[in-house]
Amino acid sequence: MIPASGAPAERPHGLIEMQGNALRLVDCDQRAVDLGLTRGMTLADARARIPDLVAQEAEPQADREFLEALAGFCDRFTPLVALDEPHGLMLDITGCAHLFGGEAGLGMLAGRSMQRIGLRRLRAAIAGTPDAARACARHGRGGIIPPGQEEALLRPLPVAALDTDAETVIALSRAGLKTLDHLAERPSETLSARFGEALAVKLRRILGQEDRRITPLRPPPDCVVERHFAEPFADTVSLEAVVVRLIGEAARVLEARGQGGRVFEIGFFRSDGAVRRLAIETGRPSRDSAALLRLYRERIETLADPLDPGFGFDAIKLAVPLCEPLDTPQHSLDGRAVEQEAVADLVDRLVTRFGRDRVLRFAAQDTHHPVRAAKALSAAAPLPEVAWSAPEPQEPPARPLQLFEPPQPVEAIAEVPDGPPIRFRWRRLTHDVARAEGPERIAPEWWRDGSDEPMRDYYRVEDAQGRRFWLYRAGFYEADSAPPRWFLHGLFA
Repeated sequence: MIPASGAPAERPHGLIEMQGNALRLVDCDQRAVDLGLTRGMTLADARARIPDLVAQEAEPQADREFLEALAGFCDRFTPLVALDEPHGLMLDITGCAHLFGGEAGLGMLAGRSMQRIGLRRLRAAIAGTPDAARACARHGRGGIIPPGQEEALLRPLPVAALDTDAETVIALSRAGLKTLDHLAERPSETLSARFGEALAVKLRRILGQEDRRITPLRPPPDCVVERHFAEPFADTVSLEAVVVRLIGEAARVLEARGQGGRVFEIGFFRSDGAVRRLAIETGRPSRDSAALLRLYRERIETLADPLDPGFGFDAIKLAVPLCEPLDTPQHSLDGRAVEQEAVADLVDRLVTRFGRDRVLRFAAQDTHHPVRAAKALSAAAPLPEVAWSAPEPQEPPARPLQLFEPPQPVEAIAEVPDGPPIRFRWRRLTHDVARAEGPERIAPEWWRDGSDEPMRDYYRVEDAQGRRFWLYRAGFYEADSAPPRWFLHGLFA
């Protein structure tokens, strides 16, 4: 893109790139256009016409990044903003215009906002379909097209408004079809047969006879509340007061829907065009205003790059891109629900402060293998459907809290070859077994690599001092194989 300054450029500018074996113009400013330069012209021809042309190498990636940043800036007007590359944006303002005093008010505000961040030359159009607005902005005079007037006002546009390839435009011109009006007078079947169905579809869309959906750069959130300000402000007290009101509004909207949010994103729009977004995630659906405000404060306090207001914020938006059903909580008499809520709140605060990848919790896995029975997941991620198996009332847990990886070898003695141990030696200490439960046989998982490991018989044992261990015997007593070995896999609390 070629930025425009307030004063006219002293020399014409153009962007070039290598196409085939020649450097060609891919874009040029208005001064160069007025002097006869066009896109696709070779640099040699352009220099022959304008010797003092300033030619710069095009940077498509930088252009796209700038366009994406501009789309983020336009998010203050509508959440549905799509790229219209290489140098345009499409905004779906359905249901948004009344927030800015109507379509005319929205157009004026958007124009002033763009000029304030340095975009001096721009053209905008508002129409009933994206293609009609695009054609009017790029090939017409821009402005607002009243509903149902697309065909009458856009028919005089040149066929270049179809945004098709140069060969098709030349073929249309040679056939005497130089405006959209000429094409509209022809039967659609004739145009499709000669120039392809895509051209006929494009014509119908420009003339408002057919609509299409734009693909926004950011998925539209389920819930949005926002505030726009006539004058930018920068003090933190007022900033938090606005955030408090937005959180309260979003909570009421979610409550009316019977939903809770999992992700809350606050967008701070500066008057100079910069946009800063802060995301707050919760481990389960929430619409608790007080809890969300605490998470917001945690997020602000832990920012490595503090929130810089610049010359002030002129808009703040709270979006909830991820919502899930949330019923009114029913607390049980044993207080377990309250305890779970407290743990969930703690997890949310830790995730907000340290990041979702730094706070983990164990989730049950659908396997009998002790080592694979738990997996560390992000604490903010939803838990899988598999649940931990709870022990019977007043019974000890089936698995120890502490596991050794790898299991530690021990020397054990059993009364019978396949029976529980009566004595074992671990770390040079001998333990006499007072009680033993088992065996619990766990077979290797044949569908995994390394499934040739021996069968394991696990025993829960307690020694004479009351210490409890989890032992297993690997293998069987068979004549043609090595004797089985004993291992200590874990300790019970």
